[in-house]
Amino acid sequence: GLFVTDYFTRTPRKLSPFRSFASIELFHFHIPEDTIIAVWNLITFKEQGGTFGDQCPDRSITVYFRSGAPSVINPLHTHFPRDTAVPGSFALTLTWTLPNRTTGVFNVTSPLPGDWFLAAHLPKDEGKISVKGLYEECQYLFQPQLIVQRLVNIAVLYPGHVTEQSMAPHNRSCLYKVFVPSYTSRVLVEVLRCHGAEGCPLWLRVRAKAPPLHNSTALDCREHAPCQLALDLPFWQHWYYVLVEKHPGVPGTVSFQVTVQLTDCSRPSLARPPFPPSSASMNMPHSFGSVGGLALGDSPPPTSPNATKHPVSIPTASPASERCWPVRPTLRNELDTFSVHFYIFFGPNVSVPPDRPAVFVINLLPVLDSGGVLNLELRLNVSSLCGENATVFGCLNHEVPLTSSDNASVTCETESLAGFLLSVNATASLSHLRIPYPQTGSWYLSLRSLCATEHGFEPCTNVTAEVYLRAYLSPCINDCGIYGQCKLLRTNNYLYATCECKAGWNGWGCTDNAEAFSYGFQLLSTLLLCLSNVMFVPPVAIAVRSHCLLEAAIYIFTMFFSTFYHACDQPGIVVFCIMEYDVLQFCDFLGSLMSVWVTVIAMARLQPVIKQASAGKVLYLLGAMLLSMALQMDRHGLWNLLGPSLFALGIMAIAWTARTIRRRHCYPPTWKRWAFYLCPGALIAAAAVLLYAFVETEENYFYIHSIWHLLIAGSVGFLLPPRAKPSRRLGPLPRRKGCGYQLCVNEQEELGLVDQAVASINSICTS
Repeated sequence: GLFVTDYFTRTPRKLSPFRSFASIELFHFHIPEDTIIAVWNLITFKEQGGTFGDQCPDRSITVYFRSGAPSVINPLHTHFPRDTAVPGSFALTLTWTLPNRTTGVFNVTSPLPGDWFLAAHLPKDEGKISVKGLYEECQYLFQPQLIVQRLVNIAVLYPGHVTEQSMAPHNRSCLYKVFVPSYTSRVLVEVLRCHGAEGCPLWLRVRAKAPPLHNSTALDCREHAPCQLALDLPFWQHWYYVLVEKHPGVPGTVSFQVTVQLTDCSRPSLARPPFPPSSASMNMPHSFGSVGGLALGDSPPPTSPNATKHPVSIPTASPASERCWPVRPTLRNELDTFSVHFYIFFGPNVSVPPDRPAVFVINLLPVLDSGGVLNLELRLNVSSLCGENATVFGCLNHEVPLTSSDNASVTCETESLAGFLLSVNATASLSHLRIPYPQTGSWYLSLRSLCATEHGFEPCTNVTAEVYLRAYLSPCINDCGIYGQCKLLRTNNYLYATCECKAGWNGWGCTDNAEAFSYGFQLLSTLLLCLSNVMFVPPVAIAVRSHCLLEAAIYIFTMFFSTFYHACDQPGIVVFCIMEYDVLQFCDFLGSLMSVWVTVIAMARLQPVIKQASAGKVLYLLGAMLLSMALQMDRHGLWNLLGPSLFALGIMAIAWTARTIRRRHCYPPTWKRWAFYLCPGALIAAAAVLLYAFVETEENYFYIHSIWHLLIAGSVGFLLPPRAKPSRRLGPLPRRKGCGYQLCVNEQEELGLVDQAVASINSICTS
């Protein structure tokens, strides 16, 4: 055949260590129909500081592949919530072949058409809290590329028509496809009039949605005459591909005919009355499926939004059976993103007759609905059983309904179909099913009531069970509980929701408490982070005693907002918020930076150097405005703390240098000030910064950050300058009588931060 090659690529993205599904990078691709092979080229490279990260350590990268919906992954092996079905996916681990770059290739032969999703992440790290901008971080970038090769002009088989084919010696196979519409119960593919050098040396392979593989349903025509391959319960509204393959080493030309027969389940059903349905037959749920009446499920299914309708029916698993059951549609009610309720007409209570199943269809829209959780709830009305030992079984299958005719073994699976089983009875009257990231399309729920006997389950004679049915789509499982937050994420134009857990809880729904924090630990950590701010009380008292009222006000501001910010920032249930979280965080960060700013400016003692009383006030106001701007730009940046601190230290150094030059003596002049105040305060502040920048992790955050509060407040108490002594002028000495001399005394010269002002006589003037 003729091949066409298509190329798709995505923008490189930075990978993160896995903590929850919110930390993965998700990539969305679309594979066209008739694709023979899909090749993913997985490119990964390191970066550090805008250059290649040759010095970065090698970290393995895990990539997940899934068709139809995102992968439901569990690399940490946590527990899923109860009644949760986990769909499978394929995982691939990439290793590094070069110092800063590696490439992996993933081939899929005859992939399923439609949406494909790739999820990638790094291994879980130790959870170190790093200061943004402190050092160049190693970044691992991942870029997937997709190359597909698809066939064009594949021969189409029409049901009931015979197609003749002659396979030349240099050809090995012929590929066909046939479209299977809705309400088809059986597909029969047959090879006729096969002539070759060794009888009929052909293999017949059939597969849904994509060209057949080596493990697809196959039949050897040399061993079976006639060469017929039958598929029961085929997928509705899909292409089926038929591959006629020649045995290896067969010479000459092989001629044959191929035909396809489809069994329509809707036609052999009972004749329906030409008159409209009566009100009694429409009275749900007990009159559902009454003989001679047209139930609502008999209404035609829409093939397209504006298409005409045909009778809806579903086959049984037995190919010999011609019975068809009505399918009841559901009404889609969209409340919000991934918040969709599927209402049943004349529901939510439905009746399950003893002699036939009750079947419902739930339609999930492509792409839009695959990022949430499909929830199903069955609740049995025990009083409707009339004392019988009956059980209602439900089978949820994708793209085709399944009702088993075998009562001995109730199952929702066949050789080609896989489904989910639910059951309710008088003992367990409630059943739940949750499917995270469900595949889109039509989901069919088939309900049957069977009575338990000594020989197994048998059809009930005179019991019509009543079941409450609820089906809905939600963003997360149980809204992630009290220890999680449901987040709505976006990758390009695709939306998906996931849980982000806290307080040590893990799992897809934040229900795994293997590493959860106890209530006592949560209370202790909250008290540590809040009460450690009481250490600011001594600096406030020192500032008030030193007449530094502005500094004292800022310390009180910092102590107040730091306390209530950490009370609101807790991951568990011991949380108390007096304002919005963002407001508390901004005020806490602003107060912390302003405390550093005003402390260093106060240490500079600018008023004796600059003969303006308002110089310090101007710097205080300027610092508040600049710090507010910096925090609004980047609240967690390194230069938000380092920049103002260095600027204030520069001002202090200039002031101290000017005073030293003017006096020709080191400032501060006393060794006691250096030994007992400045050096201990500087060491305590340096220790606090080192703990904050290099030691703090997510596990030790509670006590390391509390120690940070204590050290910072303690350093302020040491570094804050003492009360300035009032400057005094010595008036002229009284003039002596008879002697014409007068002592002239100049202004007070400040000698230190703690020394008293000394008045010196430096000249004698002649009166």
